[in-house]
Amino acid sequence: MGGLFRYDGKQKMLDHDLVRRWEAQGQLLSFCPEVAGGLKIPRPPAQIVKGDGRDVLENRARVQTSTGEDVTQAFVTGALSTLDLTRKHDIKIAILKAKSPSCGSDCIYDGTFENRLVPGMGVTTAVLRKNGVCVFSELEIEEVSIWLKQNF
Repeated sequence: MGGLFRYDGKQKMLDHDLVRRWEAQGQLLSFCPEVAGGLKIPRPPAQIVKGDGRDVLENRARVQTSTGEDVTQAFVTGALSTLDLTRKHDIKIAILKAKSPSCGSDCIYDGTFENRLVPGMGVTTAVLRKNGVCVFSELEIEEVSIWLKQNF
């Protein structure tokens, strides 16, 4: 299994038997909401300040980089592009990157850049869940398999 590239250009391996099988069967579609929103790799880290992805969508929170740049619009644009992709391909489930300000599904960094996690979800996860897509993190591959068996 190949690697997934992070915001900083470092490769993060996702090596799991089920993922390799799904890839071989052509059942996976790789997509990065942040790149789709116009952000480049590498780039400074970003976090949601004073909220989570739902708050960003309601204009109650912003996404900022560690250098103070507001990248909220890129995150929202990427999330909406991801939703468009799920609709185009009739995708019902997404496996996204844990802790990410785009893709985190149960916790994200707290917006202080001090490596503290808080309960919440990223912008893309919020958009997908609001529109009926089931979201898991890359740490929940076994749960994905169970969900697939129960729903297909």
